[in-house]
Amino acid sequence: MSLTRRGVVTLAATALLLAGCGSSGEETPAPGGSAAAQEKVTVEWWHIQNIEPMQPVWEAMAKEYMAANPNVTINITALENEAFKAKMTTVAQSGESPDIYQTWGGGVLQQQADAGIAKDITADIASWADTITPAAAAAYKLNGKTYGVPYDIGMVGFWYNKALFAKAGITAPPATWTEFIDDVKKLQAAGITPLSLAGKAKWPGHYYWAYLAMRIAGLDALKQAAAAKSFDNPDFIAAGQKLKELADLKPFQNGFLGANYDTPDGQAATMGNGKAAMELMGQWAPTVQKDTAKDLGEDLAFFPFPMVEGGKGSATDAFGGGGGFAVGADAPPAATDFLKFILSAENHRKEIATGALLPVIKGTEDAVTSRTGKMVADTLAQATDFQLYLDQAYPPAVGQQVNDSVAELIAGTKSPEEVVKAITETAQSE
Repeated sequence: MSLTRRGVVTLAATALLLAGCGSSGEETPAPGGSAAAQEKVTVEWWHIQNIEPMQPVWEAMAKEYMAANPNVTINITALENEAFKAKMTTVAQSGESPDIYQTWGGGVLQQQADAGIAKDITADIASWADTITPAAAAAYKLNGKTYGVPYDIGMVGFWYNKALFAKAGITAPPATWTEFIDDVKKLQAAGITPLSLAGKAKWPGHYYWAYLAMRIAGLDALKQAAAAKSFDNPDFIAAGQKLKELADLKPFQNGFLGANYDTPDGQAATMGNGKAAMELMGQWAPTVQKDTAKDLGEDLAFFPFPMVEGGKGSATDAFGGGGGFAVGADAPPAATDFLKFILSAENHRKEIATGALLPVIKGTEDAVTSRTGKMVADTLAQATDFQLYLDQAYPPAVGQQVNDSVAELIAGTKSPEEVVKAITETAQSE
């Protein structure tokens, strides 16, 4: 499906295009080679770090930049993940965008680029692009051009409560799916809720199906399915069957279908309050647990998604990604100059020090000091291959269908076969 350019109302398939209201005009570089404006300009910056510890860090950096560049005003809009997407969906119909906005790269960013919403910043960041680690930069490079820069990289895995595992008699994290299912049953037998899940948010549930598809079918099968626009593969049905096997055990907290992720009664808080033994989540999980509930301290640990016996995928293939920023097509040069500022080695170290982000700038790896951050970094360092979140890797409509169908599978209203059929039909309609 083709997308119209700026100034023209976009088609319905752009519903998940992450774009918004832009600003500003042309500017003249300031003396000394800075990209700060001689004319007064405003940079609209939309991001999803709406809680501590990152929100105040970025606010302070914006103030510091504005103090050094008095003709630049940076307006910050900080939103929760789903609220951000909803707001961007609303404003996307104009075909405009903020000057700097959250992106996860992949198929969503590709559609934004095709629509003329995201700017090709290859030349704009050429002087500092090589400071970014290649693995972190990959999701934002499309057809040889760069449309965004990362600020974080990591992976999804199981965060678990060691004290609750010990209470259930579990002495080590499961390495296989069979062991995982056995541990779920042991936790239930001990009166412990095995898993916390934000069923209402949907995207956390897709992590299970995606990982099972990777372990059973292999990473290449996911890539081939996307290219062929067909997920009609027995291995993908098998992934759904494994997930149904788990869901049938009723392992999630009471009310999970109505739970969001980072609300006081959501997935992260349930985990942080010790009311569930595990959650399948990305590198940011400890920070959100602490912000919405409490810090589990030494009781919190991490293990990669288990292998599936007989599967074609490797147990060391990782699934995840990281946050990044795209630049609006009409953004002033101050936008990319500000990105250079917040991604300088000095400032990135401050960001990493919060424990909320992992390094994307070369030479800053030693800034990871948090125990949990090192767990993820060490696991990721052993990864043999990497898959971006499916709801970002695929075109928006396909990614949303993955989320919706998997949510229905977990809720018991869609079969594994129907999941595959629905995703295929959506892919072929694109």
